[in-house]
Amino acid sequence: GFLISLFQTAAILEVLHGAIGIVPSGFLSPLMQWSGRTHFILAIVGQIKEVQDSPWLSITLVAWCIGEMIRYPHYAFTCLGRCPYWLTYLRYTGFIVIYPTGLVGELLIMYKALPYVKERNLYANFFSVFPFSYYDFLWAVLLVYPFLWLKLYLQLFKQRKSKLGKSKKLHG
Repeated sequence: GFLISLFQTAAILEVLHGAIGIVPSGFLSPLMQWSGRTHFILAIVGQIKEVQDSPWLSITLVAWCIGEMIRYPHYAFTCLGRCPYWLTYLRYTGFIVIYPTGLVGELLIMYKALPYVKERNLYANFFSVFPFSYYDFLWAVLLVYPFLWLKLYLQLFKQRKSKLGKSKKLHG
């Protein structure tokens, strides 16, 4: 748990890399992904022991890892100007299954956490300055999350069409 928390928090560098142009992803999409994952790991999974043994947590983490095991080599080879077509294809195709799997796992874990959040009045001190509790906030996250995720998902399909269309002309 500690290493996952550490590495997910350190992934803020990916947001910064997008912001300063090292990678072509821009700033907003990586920020949305980083903040969602970091909240999930630190505020939910790290604080509620009862969700840590869920098979959906394992499924979510495996989906995240597979996605990163494809994405990071793709970025590295692209920066070197030597990315093989098969890796580009995998980068812009693998997400079709990987991203929804991660989403379902995240949503189910957050939903499973709701009774514990309410029972323990989790983060009451922090949320005391707001007219709503963390429990209310988490419900709002559960309701909005799929729509924010869909924005990212559809953006990946646009990138897929753009990247694979170019690659097919060169390699097809």
